Amino acid sequence: MAEEKEKKAAPKKEKLADPIAATIDVASQQLIARAQKLGVETVFDRAETMKPCNIGSQGTCCKNCGMGPCRLPLPKSGIEGEDTRKGLCGATANTIAARNFIRMIAGGAAAHSDHGRGVAEVFLTAARKESDDYKIKDPVKLLQVAEALGVATTVEVDGETKDRDLDEVAVEVGEMAMAEWGKPDGEVLYLKRAPQALYEKWEKWGVKPRNIDREIVEIMHRTHIGVDQDYRNLMKQGVRAAIADGWGGSMLATDLQDILFGTPYPLQSEANLGVMKEDHVNLIVHGHEPILSEMIVAASQSKEMLDYAKQKGAKGIQLSGICCTANEILQRHGIPPVATFLQQELAIITGACDAMVVDIQCIMQNLANVSKCFHTKLITTHPIAKMEQDNVIHIEFDEHYAMEDAKRIVKMAIDNFENRGSEVMIPRQKATQIAGFGVESIQYHLGGTFRGDYYTLNDNIINGRIRGIAGVVGCNNARTRHNEGHIQVVKELIKNDVIVLTTGCNGIACAMEGLLTPEAAGVYCGAGLAEVCETVGIPPVLHLGSCVDNSRILLAATEVVNAGGLGNDISELPAAGSAPEWMSEKAISIGQYFVASGVYTVFGVTFPTTGAPVFQDFLFKEMEKMYGGMWDLEIDPIKHAHKMIAHIDSKRKALGIDKARERVLMDMADRQKLEA
Repeated sequence: MAEEKEKKAAPKKEKLADPIAATIDVASQQLIARAQKLGVETVFDRAETMKPCNIGSQGTCCKNCGMGPCRLPLPKSGIEGEDTRKGLCGATANTIAARNFIRMIAGGAAAHSDHGRGVAEVFLTAARKESDDYKIKDPVKLLQVAEALGVATTVEVDGETKDRDLDEVAVEVGEMAMAEWGKPDGEVLYLKRAPQALYEKWEKWGVKPRNIDREIVEIMHRTHIGVDQDYRNLMKQGVRAAIADGWGGSMLATDLQDILFGTPYPLQSEANLGVMKEDHVNLIVHGHEPILSEMIVAASQSKEMLDYAKQKGAKGIQLSGICCTANEILQRHGIPPVATFLQQELAIITGACDAMVVDIQCIMQNLANVSKCFHTKLITTHPIAKMEQDNVIHIEFDEHYAMEDAKRIVKMAIDNFENRGSEVMIPRQKATQIAGFGVESIQYHLGGTFRGDYYTLNDNIINGRIRGIAGVVGCNNARTRHNEGHIQVVKELIKNDVIVLTTGCNGIACAMEGLLTPEAAGVYCGAGLAEVCETVGIPPVLHLGSCVDNSRILLAATEVVNAGGLGNDISELPAAGSAPEWMSEKAISIGQYFVASGVYTVFGVTFPTTGAPVFQDFLFKEMEKMYGGMWDLEIDPIKHAHKMIAHIDSKRKALGIDKARERVLMDMADRQKLEA
C-alpha cells in the first residue's frame, strides 16, 4: 500500500515536444533534440505543457474592470435564437469580442507606430547635425517624402526657382513627420497617397485618422467599462487606428529608414541557423528597430573590431539577425538572418552565440533562462524593454553616441568568444536568398531605367501569365507546426501563377526553403509565372523587408492601380493577403489596415472573435461592403491558399480578364490608333 502511494505521489514526467512534429525545419529539429538532451526548456516544449485558454482564444473573456474576468464561452451547439450571454455590466459577447479585438489593434498599432516615432526622432537628430553617426543616404527618397508631407523642395530667389538646401528640407521633413503623432487638427498626411477611390471610402465611413497617437488613445478610452457598447462603432475606431498604423506610423518608419540607411535594392545572402560559424565571433541582433543594428553592422565590419577579434583567437565576426531587425540589415547589407521568431532560443542552444543584442518586440523572456545554460551574453538596449533576470546586461542605446555604444557591444561579444564551452553544435542547414525588393526596385526590374514601369506587371496580369498578387506575411505561432503554414501557402500560390510579396518571419521562412531565388521559379511555379520570372530575372517570392515594411505592399498595390488596366482601387485588383502563422497584436493591426485598404485577408491558426458569431460575420462579410476588403480564417494551408486564389479569380472575372490572352505584336499604325 505504501509503495502504491509512493508511485502515485511521484511527479509526472514533463511532456516534451516531438522535434519533427514541432517544425519542418531540419536545423531546428536537431537543436530541439539537443535542448531536450541538455535539459533546456524551449517554447516548443512549453506549447505541449501549457494549453491555450479556450474562452480567451474565442475573444469572449472580458477583464477590463475589477468585477471580472467575465467569461462568455460559445456553447458547443452554437447559439439558437437570441444570444443571452452577458458580463456583469451587461456587455454582450459581441461588445466584449469587439473591445478585445480593437485593443489588439491598439497594441499592434502602438508597437509599429512607436517604432516609427523612434526612427523620426533619430532622423531629426541626424537632420539637425546633432549626431555624427547618422547621415542622409538617399536624398532622392528625401525629396519624394518631402512632397508627400507637403514640404517645399524649391524656393524662389529673385524671381528664379532654385532647389532648396537639402539640409533645410531634411529638418522640415523631420518636424512634419514628428507632428503626425500628435498634431491637434487635420488628418494623417499620407492618406492622400492612397488611390482616390479608397480615400473617398475612408471619408464616407468617417475613418480618416486625425493623428497616430490620438486613435490609439481613443481605443483605450472607448473600451473602458461603460463607454462604447456597439460593436460596429467600436470597429469604426479600430479601422481608424489601423489606418493610422499602415498609412501613418509604419509607412513613415519605412520611408525615414530608407532615407537614413538607404533604400533597399536586391542583393544575395543566406538564411538559417547554419549561417553561424564556429571559428568566428557570433553576434546576433534581434528585434525590430534598425537604429542600433545599423551601427552594429558598421562596428562589426570595422578594421578595429576585426583586428581585436583576431587577437582573441577568432577568424572574424559573423553578424546575423532574428525577426525584423534581421530583415532590416538583410535588405540593406546582406547580413544573413539566423532564425525566425520561434527559433530564437535555438540560436543560443548551438553553444556558439557569443552575444545576443535585443531591442523591442517579439523578444522571449526565456532567452535569459537559456543564456544561463550557456556562455551567451544577453544584452537589452531599449529603455522600454528590460528583463528581470539578473544575468541580463542592459546597455541603454543613445543615438548621440551611437557608434560608441555599438563598439562597446561588439567588443563584449568578442571578449566572450574565449568563454565558449567545448560543446558547439551548429546545424549545417542554410539556403541562398535574394532579398531587398521594394516599390522602386520592382519597377526597375520590370523594365530597367529605360522603360521601368508597373505597366509591365499589369500587362502580365491582364494576359494571364500572372494570375494575381498575394501578400503573405507574419510571425510564427507555437500552436502550429513551425514554418509549415508559411511554406505550404506560398508554394501553392506560386504553383498557381500567383506572385508573392513577403515580409517579416514569412520572408525568413521562404528564404530557408529556397524560395527566394530566381531558380526557384522553374521548380515551384506554374508555367506563366515561371516565364515572367525567367524573363525578368526575379524570384517568384519577393522579400520586401520587415513587418513595418508592409507599407511597401500597400504602395506597390497603389502603383499597380496607377499603372492602369486593373481598376481604380486596391479592392478591384486580383490580390489577396495572408498571415498563415500569425501570433502578435501587430498582425491584427496589419490585417485590419489591409482589410480597410480593400484587401481580402486570410489568417491561419485561430481568430480571436470565434466566440461572437455576429461580430465575426461583421468582420468576415459586412466589412467588404464598406471597404472592399474583408477578413477570413482558414487553418488548413492548402485550403487557405485556394481561398485566396478563388478571390483572385473572382476579381479577374469582374475585370473581364478571366481568360488568358496572348500578347499581340503591334506595328506603328496600330500604336497610333491606340494613342488617338
